Amino acid sequence: MRPVAVTFVCLAALALSAGAGVRSSQSTISPADLVLINGRIVTLESPADAQAMASRGSRIVAVGSTADVKAHVGRGTRVIDVQGRLVIPGFVEGHGHFTAVGESRLQLNLMNAKSWKEIIAMVGHAVRQARPGQWIYGRGWHQEKWRTRPTPDVEGFPTHHALSKASPNNPVLLTHASGHASFANQRAMDLSDVHASTPDPPGGDILRDSGGNPTGVFREAASRLIRRGAGEPPLDPSKSAARARRVLELASQEVLSKGVTSFHDAGSRFEDIDLMKKMIDEGRIGNRLWAMVRAENDVLARNLPRYRTVDHADGFLTVRGIKKSIDGALGSRGAWLLHPYADKPGDTGHNTTSIEEIREAARLALEHDYQLCVHAIGDRANRQTLDIFEEAFKGRDGRRLRWRIEHAQHLHPVDIPRFGRLGIIASMQGVHCTSDAPYVIARLGTRRAEEGAYVWQKLARSGAIIANGTDAPVEDVNPIASYYATVSRKLADGSVFFGDQRLSRMDALKTYTINGAYAAFEDGSRGSLAVGKYADMVVLSKDLLTIPEDEIPSTEVIVTIVGGRVRYEAAGK
Repeated sequence: MRPVAVTFVCLAALALSAGAGVRSSQSTISPADLVLINGRIVTLESPADAQAMASRGSRIVAVGSTADVKAHVGRGTRVIDVQGRLVIPGFVEGHGHFTAVGESRLQLNLMNAKSWKEIIAMVGHAVRQARPGQWIYGRGWHQEKWRTRPTPDVEGFPTHHALSKASPNNPVLLTHASGHASFANQRAMDLSDVHASTPDPPGGDILRDSGGNPTGVFREAASRLIRRGAGEPPLDPSKSAARARRVLELASQEVLSKGVTSFHDAGSRFEDIDLMKKMIDEGRIGNRLWAMVRAENDVLARNLPRYRTVDHADGFLTVRGIKKSIDGALGSRGAWLLHPYADKPGDTGHNTTSIEEIREAARLALEHDYQLCVHAIGDRANRQTLDIFEEAFKGRDGRRLRWRIEHAQHLHPVDIPRFGRLGIIASMQGVHCTSDAPYVIARLGTRRAEEGAYVWQKLARSGAIIANGTDAPVEDVNPIASYYATVSRKLADGSVFFGDQRLSRMDALKTYTINGAYAAFEDGSRGSLAVGKYADMVVLSKDLLTIPEDEIPSTEVIVTIVGGRVRYEAAGK
């Protein structure tokens, strides 16, 4: 194999000869805008690979051999010689938070912190750079991933005292990696009027010490008790608008660099979608967005008819999903379980949105032709969601609706076949399995973990369609890491988490491409490489389908192409 490189070939270097057998959209060949040659192109349309691809405008016009596709090269054609490397359909991020991906680039990144002390040091450094009274934000901490248990602790979580000492005058709010808990220092709690007598809100709780005082940890709905920005002067409207645009630009840059061509945004406000649409029209967002709207039901009822959008701006924006969350996350013990946590008897987690509210969202989804997408992690949360879906489907073919359960992480065995029977899409995240596995057995016990935790093979055998993703910024948006987790289920220590549930490499690739497109009603226009579909594809440094398994994580994205345009090129490759 040659060194990792992509060669951009001049027209004069090519012999232009019409070839036979090329799959083309027209008999009279017009020059293409972009041609890829000399690759291993896995189209997911047929067992045979192709060598070359041509696109005109945003669509593929030919797929075939290099000799054949050269017939589409004209004076203005850009030709990329990929030198035998793997070309696949663009990755479809099946569940992420687009705005939060951009926001995370402007906060303290706590994902790689190995201890609470390390986080305290990061906050201390930020305090020295901050204005007096300025809020300090961070995201990504996870107490189960630290090398040492913090002291003192309550349920394995640290208390706020060290953080408050490091930042006595600057309020601090640090979001848990899952997004389902947060940590505040004393100054943030004071500004938010949170104290020992503050009651737990419905769908959440304040973690307290033995004296009943808040420790600084706020789980699920309780996180909303902390008033972000309290005590700071309001941001100038022009600066606020510029920042919002910068956040979306950073998000697009990040996902394109990781080979994501389509991004399923798992819950945005209507005003966020307005800005996304505007920036797409301006050409400032280079990846496709499929958006779920998140709002109270009365707000949904007023806005769903005028916001429903399909393939706006040549397929760059679709708005046809409704997002609800029925429970929280396993790591923070917010996932809603049928039986108590193995490591906290008596606690079954949280129902964060009422059954009645989700039933009404189902009615609105049917009325306005939206997909209903419900976050459900615990086995009780998944059962309740399946019940709501099944009730809504009476007299209808659920497979035609393509409603989704987001995460579907922990299932009771009797509920697994319901996904296939009802046509429910399991929108899962491969990397959550290996990231969470070190504490899953502690939370659920061995039997429940083996029977229902991240059971991709069992779901696939039920006939369910599985879409893959990362839940970014909960995890890095990198599809290759999640793909590796899906095919290996291998943890950092080399152990394998119930390996019988691994997917084959080809099946895992489908979960990240054509299945993701199917989950958004977009499999007719993307997710595979065929004449007439959007020219969305990725060139990789290594062949994910054939290299030794342990080499998969070192694979890099060399080129990302969306709509026939190169949107990302790795520097120096």
